[in-house]
Amino acid sequence: MAKSYSDAGVNLEAGYEVVRRIKRHVASTARPGMMGGIGAFGGMFDLGALRIADPVLVSGTDGVGTKLKIAFEMDRHDTIGIDAVAMCVNDVLAQGAEPLFFLDYVAVGRNEPQKIEAIVAGVAEGCRQAGCALIGGETAEMPGMYAGGEYDIAGFTCGVVERARLIDGSKVAVGDALVGIASSGVHSNGFSLVRKIVREAGLDLSARYPELGERTLGEVLLTPTRIYVRQVLALLREIDVHGIGHITGGGFDENIPRILQPGQGVTVQEGSWEVLPVFRMLEQRGGVRHREMFNIFNMGIGMVLAVNPADAGRTVERLGELGERASVIGRVTDSEGVEILPA
Repeated sequence: MAKSYSDAGVNLEAGYEVVRRIKRHVASTARPGMMGGIGAFGGMFDLGALRIADPVLVSGTDGVGTKLKIAFEMDRHDTIGIDAVAMCVNDVLAQGAEPLFFLDYVAVGRNEPQKIEAIVAGVAEGCRQAGCALIGGETAEMPGMYAGGEYDIAGFTCGVVERARLIDGSKVAVGDALVGIASSGVHSNGFSLVRKIVREAGLDLSARYPELGERTLGEVLLTPTRIYVRQVLALLREIDVHGIGHITGGGFDENIPRILQPGQGVTVQEGSWEVLPVFRMLEQRGGVRHREMFNIFNMGIGMVLAVNPADAGRTVERLGELGERASVIGRVTDSEGVEILPA
């Protein structure tokens, strides 16, 4: 059976080696409530260990998209797992939930244990940053499905929040201040356009460009998605946050309205935060209309919080103390839509 399977392109021994390699990475994500280890058919978590009186579970699942193509070309795979975790945990955080556990799914054309270990090591790093446990996953070897050296990764997380502290946008009011928290880069959205610009503008991922400083373009693009969990959870214990928007695919135009009530909109003031150089480079080299950039990318803002104007200054100050760059970038209005005001 094993020989026949090997003849079909599936290497069982490589699969066993992957499990051996990733055990220490999984163990490094242990947290209260985590049960057992890898190898069981299902990952287990003891919700009772958290002693939450009226828990609401909040779940999220996502992938990394075509950012993977940059990782393939650069042959760098140690950060892409952080992206997979970030895209999931930042989503559940937007409703005030603490991520509890994470599961990953890695699909490959050929099982390369060293590469898969690098991917899972990134997943474990993301879980440590988010304070959640990596309790299970799957590595699927599927010959013929992926080009040589390529793979896909997706993840799932489950978080919990006390029902009374659930953030659903119902408290967002006209006049609320919008506090933007800085992103680390392009994060994990818009890479189909990024890759088109790189290709059509003849850019070299291995080259350094004056706009980007000392790092190569590929290194800048592979900067892992920022994980905001520990910082925002700490903030929520002190500030009454009315709404949280995770700025992912669709940029400002799609994601900020998700936290608003019917009839509400926002104005966003350009110049109130730093637009990262990579976005200016993509806009200029790609000939993208300036306003359209806000409908595609995060433009240097990875998360937006709606708070009472009286709390805005303290919110920015506290986030700074927690290691985040934040600023008041706009306000909630009584006119639907997202208006970007020029600097």
